[in-house]
Amino acid sequence: MRSGLVSAASAALVATVAGVGGTLPVVLAAAQAVGATPEQASSWVSGLGLATAISALILSVRYRMPIITAWSTPGAALIASSSAVPSFRAAVGAFVIAAALILVTAAVRPLARLIERIPGSIAAAMLGGILLRLVVAMVEQVPSQPLLVLSLIALFLVARHLLPAMASLIVLAAGAALAWGLGLVQPIPPLGISGLTLALPAWDPATLIGLGVPLYLVTMASQNLPGFAVLRASGYHPPTQPVLAVTGAASFGTAFLGAHTSNLAAISAALCTGPDAHPDPARRWITGPLYALWWGLIALFGASLVGLFGALPPALLTTVAGTALLGSMAGALGSALGPEKDRLAAAGTLAVTASGVTFLGIGSAFWGLVFGLAVLALERLFRR
Repeated sequence: MRSGLVSAASAALVATVAGVGGTLPVVLAAAQAVGATPEQASSWVSGLGLATAISALILSVRYRMPIITAWSTPGAALIASSSAVPSFRAAVGAFVIAAALILVTAAVRPLARLIERIPGSIAAAMLGGILLRLVVAMVEQVPSQPLLVLSLIALFLVARHLLPAMASLIVLAAGAALAWGLGLVQPIPPLGISGLTLALPAWDPATLIGLGVPLYLVTMASQNLPGFAVLRASGYHPPTQPVLAVTGAASFGTAFLGAHTSNLAAISAALCTGPDAHPDPARRWITGPLYALWWGLIALFGASLVGLFGALPPALLTTVAGTALLGSMAGALGSALGPEKDRLAAAGTLAVTASGVTFLGIGSAFWGLVFGLAVLALERLFRR
């Protein structure tokens, strides 16, 4: 029993550290993209910590399953790649709408089925286009910091074969040490407890459509659906609508703290749902409360995390984010361009999304989805 508890605590800690260390730079890039102040960014991170801790605790204890939640990394990537958001408050409005749509999906089962009917190649192409822009941004840092960026890319390519779950964390730690040695690190602020900041939304129609709707879609298609798949592959059968209701409610509440959506985890969940987490599948649910404990600490010290990462050079954060998303981008592109019958529509979705263009004040992710679905519908019409 004691060894099972130790393995569960260890799995929960590894899942938390790997998730935060590898993807926090993406969240901070998102905060910067929408003009968040340092106080708003720390509230954002703390809000995500609260949403993750509360939802994982409630769901794991209630259903006696290791139901692991996380922030939406594809959602953060979407926000970071958005260039049409006029203000932080407008972004908060989009966060509220995305969370509300998740709650509606939980209440209206046919809507969930409709989301599931979006062709996987089109959803993957939209995600691939979002991630492509952030991976390209890593390469764009090479001329200014070649030693730092190229060294970390090489380290990542080696680490992903030796310790794939910790590769991003290894890159972050080694990058911080190298940046320190090169004199690129700013003074690190003292450790402090986070303060939460109320974020009042602004209802900008273009942002609600161009960011809120894609944020909802990418969270559902790229996080919640794979999250359910991971649990089912491990022998668990979580109730879909209650799970979406809890994660949607947590996202809705913390949206007013400036945090974007929370959802079921996929990679982190895989670390907590297998035999390495606990030998007894019926007792594996205890990883949920332990995972919630670690995330509660993230919420408590979110301001210190933001300050620590803010002291690191932008080239380092961009490289950590780019390497962390490289595998996800490869997987998305493979899924998008695999089926030959949908390949043209997927390629169009990818191109429009990656372009970053804004039309009628609405961002490229939404137009990429619209374009891909339109091409797909036209092709299927002519095949008849």
